[in-house]
Amino acid sequence: MIAVLTADLIDSSLYEEKVLQEVLDTLKQEFEAITQEYKQEEVRLQIYRGDSFQGIIKNPEDALKIALQIKTAINRIHFKETLKNKAYSKIADFKIAIGIGEQDLEREAISESNGPAFQFSGRSLDEMKTENRKTKLKTDSEEINDEFNTSLLLLDTITDKWSTASAEVVYYLLKDLKEREVAAAINISQSAVNQRKKAAGWDAISVLLDRYRAVITNNLVNRR
Repeated sequence: MIAVLTADLIDSSLYEEKVLQEVLDTLKQEFEAITQEYKQEEVRLQIYRGDSFQGIIKNPEDALKIALQIKTAINRIHFKETLKNKAYSKIADFKIAIGIGEQDLEREAISESNGPAFQFSGRSLDEMKTENRKTKLKTDSEEINDEFNTSLLLLDTITDKWSTASAEVVYYLLKDLKEREVAAAINISQSAVNQRKKAAGWDAISVLLDRYRAVITNNLVNRR
């Protein structure tokens, strides 16, 4: 039982070259950080086609958090000189599909690997191309799919309203930093971190992450 992430950069053909270059550089840096955090044998992430990525996550209960770590790393990108309390509109985002299931074949190139988890993820991303949503989950359990695809639609509604400043705070919170540590990392006050945390809907996101981990662990991982 694994999780597969499949993602496409939204409207990549409209990006200026410097934006696309920054997105790809940021992705590579974040992939390195995530594989170090979760151990390389547990997480594999690869860019393909120049505007997409795929990942294999051996512990499916970590998949949503990792997807959000990647999303926030990209959502916080901006090119303007930033005052301490200045927020800007996001300039880059991904559609990300999470598929959870078995793996029949693992190749060095993730795009050449196969199994239900890959099929669930790829088909979900294809469906999302005609849907106004950015995050979707598919497993072999319709009950789990129904629960989380409702929750993830609400998550999309929250994250669509993020500024780069909101995304940056969530990025560090996902790394389990305390408010004072986030404040030190981005050189703002702890009260400003708290305000951005509330504006980003962090409390609801944290509850969703806990619920996801519990449901996936109890209903899919533990049945192996």
